[in-house]
Amino acid sequence: MNVIDALQQRKSVRAFLDKNVETDIIHNILDAAKHAPSGVNTQPWQVAVVSGASKQRLQSQIEHAFHEGDKGQAEYAYYPLEWLEPYKSRRKACGLKLYSSLEILREDKQGQMNQWAANYRAFDAPVMLFFFMDKQMQTGSYMDYGMFMQSIMLAAIHYGIATCPQAAFANYPHIIKPFLGYPTDNILVCGMALGYEDTDAVVNNYRTEREDVAQFTRYFDT
Repeated sequence: MNVIDALQQRKSVRAFLDKNVETDIIHNILDAAKHAPSGVNTQPWQVAVVSGASKQRLQSQIEHAFHEGDKGQAEYAYYPLEWLEPYKSRRKACGLKLYSSLEILREDKQGQMNQWAANYRAFDAPVMLFFFMDKQMQTGSYMDYGMFMQSIMLAAIHYGIATCPQAAFANYPHIIKPFLGYPTDNILVCGMALGYEDTDAVVNNYRTEREDVAQFTRYFDT
């Protein structure tokens, strides 16, 4: 598969097969992704790979906190404090596509909550990745991290592995960092579900819209 095909094929998968991913494959994915660029070669990424019994214990703690009303607090602002257009409409359309695919109605608040809680099981993927970096790193390192994570997701496709990047995990550093033994002076950037896609699951068969290139590009050549 070439890079263009991989870019167009990549999607956020929210239903996975009950099938383990070999450690060697995960290692190879990360070994390829480590070639992502970073400012002055800082390579700010620190990755935790969580599976098996460790995954079950950690996700149980996070889900319990969520259902008890602990919404957590991320260590940085991912989304804007005020949603303006066109981002407000894109956000709404994204949510509608997800819930429509699952036939969860707007008034079904319990159904929406149950689906959101699935985030904290990594949608039942066999592997959760968590991404950390030192707190002294600045905005540029978040840009570096985005390129690193995209590299992971594209490399995963080469091995037939599906992924879903998950900002939702960033809300629970007070649970995830102590559980994994990461120091308090690290930032939990986000998580990622990783496994084999359940291609029969309806939630995996919708795609969000992308703007035409002409809508976000200007050319200056004279």
